[in-house]
Amino acid sequence: MAHAEAHLDRPGHEDAHAEGQQHPIRLYITVWVWLFILSAGSYMVDLLHFQGLLRWGLVGTLMMLKAGLIVAVFMHVAWERLALTYVILVPPLVLLVFVAIMALEGSYTEWMRLVFM
Repeated sequence: MAHAEAHLDRPGHEDAHAEGQQHPIRLYITVWVWLFILSAGSYMVDLLHFQGLLRWGLVGTLMMLKAGLIVAVFMHVAWERLALTYVILVPPLVLLVFVAIMALEGSYTEWMRLVFM
């Protein structure tokens, strides 16, 4: 307890939880610029008329990068404890894995029906 009181007695070391944490405006401007660049890239995929898996792969990748930036910075996940980060991020990732497994199984089932029927 004496260590905590000594920490508060030093000038310039106020308790971070009492005031709230402020991030530099430069961080937010940088994130907004990156979001703009990623969105422009997403629009360029349309304008350049990419087709097929390349198109959907680029759109999905750009979408996930934008979502990651938003979650990390604006939802403050980048500054949370690792356990809380896992609680927030692992369930959607597991769901994406299950969706991928179902998509592969659906493709396999369709292929088998076309071959044997």
